[in-house]
Amino acid sequence: MKSFVPKYGNYLTYVLILILLISLKISNPNIVKSVSFLSFDLYQKIFPLRKQNSDVIIVDIDEKSLSKFGQFPWNRSVFAKILSNINEANPKVIGFDVFFSEKDKQTPEEFIKAYDLKSLDLIDELKNIESHDEYFTKELGNSKSVLAVLGSTEKSFKNYKRKPKARFLFKGGDPNKFIYNYPNSIGSLEILENNVKGLGSISFLDQTDGIIRSLPLIVSFDKKIYPTMGLEMIRVGSKQKNLFVNLDEVGIKKISVRPHKISTDNNGLFWIRYKLPQQSQYISASSVFEGNFDRSRFENKYVLIGASAQGLFDLVKTPLGIIMPGVEVHANVIENILDKSYLLRNPEIYLIELLLTIILATVIFILSQKIRPKYSLPVFILGFFSIVITGFAFYYLRAELIDISYPIFILLVTFLTGLYFRFLQENKFALENLKKETKLLKERELAGDVQKSLFPEISKYQNFFYAKNIPARDVSGDYYDLINVGKNEYYFSLADVSGKGVKAGMYMAKASSTFRALSKLSIPLEKVVYLVNNELVESKFKGMFVTAVFGKFNIETGDVTFVNAGHESIMLFDKSLNFEFLKSELPPIGIVKYFTESMVVSKTINLKDKTFVVYTDGVTEGYLENGKELGAEGVEEIIKNLHEVNPSIIVEGIASKLNWGANKLRDDITCLALNLENTELLKTKK
Repeated sequence: MKSFVPKYGNYLTYVLILILLISLKISNPNIVKSVSFLSFDLYQKIFPLRKQNSDVIIVDIDEKSLSKFGQFPWNRSVFAKILSNINEANPKVIGFDVFFSEKDKQTPEEFIKAYDLKSLDLIDELKNIESHDEYFTKELGNSKSVLAVLGSTEKSFKNYKRKPKARFLFKGGDPNKFIYNYPNSIGSLEILENNVKGLGSISFLDQTDGIIRSLPLIVSFDKKIYPTMGLEMIRVGSKQKNLFVNLDEVGIKKISVRPHKISTDNNGLFWIRYKLPQQSQYISASSVFEGNFDRSRFENKYVLIGASAQGLFDLVKTPLGIIMPGVEVHANVIENILDKSYLLRNPEIYLIELLLTIILATVIFILSQKIRPKYSLPVFILGFFSIVITGFAFYYLRAELIDISYPIFILLVTFLTGLYFRFLQENKFALENLKKETKLLKERELAGDVQKSLFPEISKYQNFFYAKNIPARDVSGDYYDLINVGKNEYYFSLADVSGKGVKAGMYMAKASSTFRALSKLSIPLEKVVYLVNNELVESKFKGMFVTAVFGKFNIETGDVTFVNAGHESIMLFDKSLNFEFLKSELPPIGIVKYFTESMVVSKTINLKDKTFVVYTDGVTEGYLENGKELGAEGVEEIIKNLHEVNPSIIVEGIASKLNWGANKLRDDITCLALNLENTELLKTKK
């Protein structure tokens, strides 16, 4: 357990975060709803519903009407006249998005109270006059009309035992267990409601942002079920008495009024798909009152009477980002039901939505821990677009609402969490690697110091022999050596090990130590090379080899015997700077075992008035400051331009041209020069 938590702590943390986020989605607090609503609104803004014609006409209580009839509410005779004029045009149904909850102030009874009349004759005469409420009641009774009802938590002292006009038939259970309910209701006068064909709810659910996205298609007031205004108007307009509700164990599935079948969520919630506003759908109430309208506009239409005047405060926000009158919301509901353009929020899709989010988030998190961040970002982007495309495809093709906002939020949190843990992991690895690199650097520096100690001290031989090594890294794969084996005789070598770094340095050290040990035995050069080669062949440095020049010279006779084993051509030039190049006649050592000393080919020359120069390919292939390679011709050019020609000046001149300040050399630079014109040993400080 102790090892499990540190190893998989990031995955455990991710699981806890995912559980928290999914739990928030299931509990669905307002803040989560507001995130989900972002995508629901976005769909409608990108794909707004456009209509040229509508089956719904809105008689508008607008600013023009207020200026004509004065302060609202108007007396009931105005509404009666409007209703009468509409009825003449033979509409399907007329719905009022207006309450008539109090008696008309201009009725005879209210007039007597207002003026405190005492004359019995005058009172009797006034009582015989038909009131505006009675006039309006008659017109309601002569029309297919629907009045508004609103759910309330407060009980009204004027309220009567209101009953719905629609009759509900249930199949599969009791809808009261699932629908939204209010203990009380607010409506119009009893006399008015008793003379209409329908009562429809205009209750909207409270939204934190005030945007009306949905409404309950059926709702309970005082334990009685009422349809929403739009549904009730369709029932009355279709001359139906019944509404059918199909349920199962989890809630409501469909609500029907012949011939329309409407899918809802489990609570009877209806998601509205708004169309772009049509000014042609509106007609001023004052124009209808005056009879100044085309009656064909109302024939077989669903007529809503409501207010758009700003002073009446019946304006609502919609997902389109447009503020419209509340009456137009009910108009959209009617249109959605008639042409089946309403939106769906399927509970089964909701579960699939959660499952896919969990799968995508898990895949993204796991990949963020397994692959580099630059590769995990495209995976996140792919997940992001797969959610977006799925959401828009379902909306466009099936009119279904898929929440893409919250899943994207979960994916983003998951991705950032994965990157955070990857950062911690990479940081841990980086620190560990830094420690290893620091340790390795110290080891390389130590190896380099040890290697430098292996190079011979040649300061006293500078008159006739000089060599220099400049490593490209901490440890060089090149080496040179000079060994005094007698009064006048010396062995020397210059070699280049294949590869670089510590391994090449170790291989070099082995070759160097073997050559040095064998040279001191005063055996022939050919045998020394023979033994060095076979020792390297049998070593465990597989795949490595050495190109080298081995030689011996006598300062008294001036003779130099050398073996070039796969190395660069040896440069030889006289005082007149005539150059000659002596090519290799053997393969590199350490590759093929020699069976006899005769396999080693040597060559002897006399260095009287001549200079012998050997260098590695790090010299010929080294970069000059202008970016070009030096080459053998470049070495010649350097020597020709020297003010004086002796071993130390030659080697230092070549080295200075290549070691000009670049951050890293291309290869190790190693060079050796031999000139036996002056063989006097120099005195050196101890």
